[in-house]
Order: sequence, then structure tokens, then C-alpha cells
Amino acid sequence: MNYTVKTSELYDLSHTAAGALLERCEYPWQALSQIGAFIKELIPTLGADYVKLADDVYVHKTAKIHRSADISGPCVIGADTEVRPSAFIRGNALIGSGCVIGNSCEVKNAIIFDKSQVPHFNYVGDSILGYHAHMGAGAVTSNVKSDNSDVVIKCCGETLPTGRRKVGAFLGDNAEIGCNSVLNPGTVVGRGARVYPLSMVRGVAPAHSIYKKAGEIVEIRDCAVN
Repeated sequence: MNYTVKTSELYDLSHTAAGALLERCEYPWQALSQIGAFIKELIPTLGADYVKLADDVYVHKTAKIHRSADISGPCVIGADTEVRPSAFIRGNALIGSGCVIGNSCEVKNAIIFDKSQVPHFNYVGDSILGYHAHMGAGAVTSNVKSDNSDVVIKCCGETLPTGRRKVGAFLGDNAEIGCNSVLNPGTVVGRGARVYPLSMVRGVAPAHSIYKKAGEIVEIRDCAVN
């Protein structure tokens, strides 16, 4: 199984406005400290199809933003994206086209690729969600360790320091997270991988695998490689 945690192996960068940022990051967590500044640089290039909702908050004219949503900048929301009732976007959020930010969901310091969905009662913080990734109802990213120490990524016997106290999860393209799952700080879910509902995930779920529980990860048979 492919246990890679490198940006190039997790994401097709043609499906995000953050491609220029991510292509210079060997590992995706290296982008977390730069999201806000990158969005501010991006805003002047957006063009006439984007409208200003508030300071450093720009939304494509085809996006649907519910009147009860609370959005702080810097934030850019792409075409045909839907932000549903009582969503809370706390800034440093770059949200792509055709996405869903659902009812009572909270997003902060995150890159969400095109067609990614966080539709029901989700928390996404200090995280990157790839193209067509989906989080089931109630699934959340946990972004701070209980002892408040810096998050490290453990993969194949190697420990990779992030240098950050707040690190959420990194979902590869087409990853599927089951309902009410918790992704512990520094979790990486590979391309096309699936996580069972009610899972507590730590570490790396390889590309095209099924994460059933800790120590029980199986390969998806005959899956198409994206």
C-alpha cells in the first residue's frame, strides 16, 4: 500500500486556486502557516465574477451563501459552492468551486479543493481537503493534542515534525470519511481511501485503502487509480 504523505501524491493541484502555494510545499502541512497571506495575494487577481461581502471576503457570484452564515476574512469562496445555514467560516479559508459547507459547520485556516463536501455538523481546522473529498455527518478534524505539544506525522517508521501546535487532517483526492469519525491531529488519508463511520483515526490511511479501525486497514480491490 502507498503510505505517502507528500503533497504531490495526495492532490491534483489543478483542482484548487491554491496550486501555486501547494506546489512549493513538499508536505501539505507546510502550507498551513501561509494560507492567510496567500489568500490576500490571490484576491486582487480574482476578476469581476467575484463580489466582496466583507473585508477580505470574496465570493463568486454563482455561490449560494445563506443569510445566517458567518464569514470572516481572509476568505475566498468559488463558483457554485453552497454555504448552508449557520455555517461559521473563521478566516484563512480558501474554498473551491462546487463545494458544500453545510449547516452548523465550522471551517478555519483550511484549503478545500473543488467539489469537496463538509455538509453536516463538521469541524475543519488547520486542514486540507482534496478534490471531491467528503466528510460524513458529524466527522471532525481534531487539530490540537491534549498536551499542547507540536504535532508530528508518523509514517512507515519515520517521524516528521510539523513545527506547529495546531495541525488537523489532510484528505487526499476522493477520500471518504464516515459519519461521526474523529481525525486526530496530523492524520493523513490517502487518495481514494475510505474511513469507516465512528472511527478514531491516527496516523496515515494509505491511498485506496479502507480504514476499519486502528491496526485493521485493507486495500480496496480493483479500484481505479486517479
